[in-house]
Amino acid sequence: MTVDGVQSDRSWRVPDLWDDAQAGASGDELDLLVYRSRLLGADRRVCNWKGGNTSTKCTLSDHAGRPQRVLWVKGSGSDLAGISRRDFVGLRLAEVEPLIEREAMPDAEMVEYLSRCVLHPTMPRQSIETLLHAFIPYDYVDHTHPDSIIAFCTTDGGERLVKECFGERAAWIPYIRPGFALARQVGLAVRANPQLEAVFLAKHGLVTWGRTAAECYHNTIRIINEAAAFIEARVQGQPAFGGPKATMLPGEERRRLAAQLLPLVRGLVSGRQRMIVHYDDSARVLEFVNGSESRALALTGAACPDHLVHTKYLPLWVDFDPATDGVPQLEERLRAGIDRYAAEYAAYVQACRREGEGVDDPYPRVILIPGVGMMATGKDKATARQTAGLFHRAIEVMDGASVLGRYVSLTPQEACDVEYWPLERYKLTLAPPEKELSRRVALITGAASGIGRAAAERLAQAGAHVVIADINVQAAHDVAEGINRSLGAERALALAMDVTDEAAVVAGVEQVILAYGGLDILVSNAGTAMARTIEETSLNDWERLFRLLATGYFLVSREAIRCMKRQGIGGSIVFVTSKNAMVASKHAAAYNAAKAAELHLARSLAEELGPDGIRVNCVAPDAVLAGSSIWSGRWREERAAAYGIAPEHLEEYYRQRTALRVNVYPQDVAEAILFFASDRSSKTTGCTLTVDGGVQAAYMR
Repeated sequence: MTVDGVQSDRSWRVPDLWDDAQAGASGDELDLLVYRSRLLGADRRVCNWKGGNTSTKCTLSDHAGRPQRVLWVKGSGSDLAGISRRDFVGLRLAEVEPLIEREAMPDAEMVEYLSRCVLHPTMPRQSIETLLHAFIPYDYVDHTHPDSIIAFCTTDGGERLVKECFGERAAWIPYIRPGFALARQVGLAVRANPQLEAVFLAKHGLVTWGRTAAECYHNTIRIINEAAAFIEARVQGQPAFGGPKATMLPGEERRRLAAQLLPLVRGLVSGRQRMIVHYDDSARVLEFVNGSESRALALTGAACPDHLVHTKYLPLWVDFDPATDGVPQLEERLRAGIDRYAAEYAAYVQACRREGEGVDDPYPRVILIPGVGMMATGKDKATARQTAGLFHRAIEVMDGASVLGRYVSLTPQEACDVEYWPLERYKLTLAPPEKELSRRVALITGAASGIGRAAAERLAQAGAHVVIADINVQAAHDVAEGINRSLGAERALALAMDVTDEAAVVAGVEQVILAYGGLDILVSNAGTAMARTIEETSLNDWERLFRLLATGYFLVSREAIRCMKRQGIGGSIVFVTSKNAMVASKHAAAYNAAKAAELHLARSLAEELGPDGIRVNCVAPDAVLAGSSIWSGRWREERAAAYGIAPEHLEEYYRQRTALRVNVYPQDVAEAILFFASDRSSKTTGCTLTVDGGVQAAYMR
């Protein structure tokens, strides 16, 4: 299927990426394990985000110089794609391997036992599947969740099909939750049949091994591609997902509709805590949501535990056909659907949970809309994107399973047992506490330099996703890249925006919505300055200042407010005004008047938006020369001339006129902006906070 000129890819085969030269450059067995693991993690068709695990057994000297057999295995919570040496845990194999003689071992006992077998207490927590690696009598083991393999493992008759494809070279293990019992079954199966090449775990994944690291990796890729070839041979021109049913919206119209829906969705799924929403209208997603059989497939259930813990047991499917249904109908179905989903999720947990377990956030992680695409939620952009990525894997699995037979999923009880599994929930307690502005999205105008840049960096440090909007787009990109390097991918987004251009502002806020799902914080900061006597001020000068400082603040605020109101979860707007908003300075009538207009606009909006939980406050700095693009131009010379001093003496002049005898820096103003952006000021609106070192004339009264 072709969407917007892009052909969706219906292939389950993966390339063999092994390079003997790179592998040979590894310093030791652990380095080689890192290399092998990263190859597997590099292709999500092989290994899910944070899923799968790999191991190596080797001989090392202990602290007393005595040789000992060691199992190196991936630690819990790391991702193979970017794994490093410190993400593996080493265990004394002589203490672990004999456990296969036991008949049973509860999870808690197993975890406690393994924690005492670790080489060093600073190593990461061991994976729940550690014993699976220990019990297999080969030095190199891979456990992955490839699309082609999961297709076999989630097809009715999967065991028969594995036999047909692989004969006696593969074993089938019926579904059992990861832990001691599964590890023991796999270990005994491999030990009992030296001819085995792979183990298929129903509703779970693949286990492969080898006598060398290279052999292990090649075996993994070979088994995956044999399964892929078996599926592809059966496609025989069958359309994916029963062929298209819903009408396909053109790309621009589709994204415009998505931008209209995303703030509504974000508000509805943020009943417990704010969520970031990632929008995906890739060719494969659209092929799925428009398929005639896709609704039934999606609502069958999650394919495997690795998908489930991020996507939940079911997505929300919203019935819609652009050819027959209107947008108001779609919006009402979204509202009703999300409410219904939350109630049904609570009932599912109530029916399946064990005594004493609470109900997690009940809102959907994945929302599917025919003609529009997929919306995926998460605590941040990276997590929301990974949720979408895992549903991509589910799409490939459902397609492959449907080619082979009928798609089957985890049962509700199996799903709940994984989702509320004490070991899985324990991982959540290991995560660092969320920052003050986590889960929030901030748009900062004029953010490529000076106060705007300092504000963007400070809000990002406090956990916000920040949009760096500026007319200087290259400088905006530089700021965004710096934030992303230090705080993580997609935490910042550069945006070209001329705040005096209504169409540019509307389009810019739409881009913010498509990127993050909505907006929580607006810092209106873009500005310029000019010092002229009133006789020297031309009409063009006057209108230019008011376009940028008054009209620009109005336009950006209006679009942000429209988004915030649609979300229905409140918001914070911060105007960066000036000391000049309260007290006039000579030779700056146009600037003074425009800044005063900002202040009164903020007060007006505070009064108007209070019932919507949207707060509007001002930060009024004075003489912030450092890092400012305004002060690097004529403004410095003009202000110095107005005071009758040399430009190089201006900073000292400003310092001496303050009560505190200090200069004000962008970072000082950024702290005040953070105060108003955060819940620290949750009961403050219509307020101005001066950051000027104490200019008596500007004292609020």
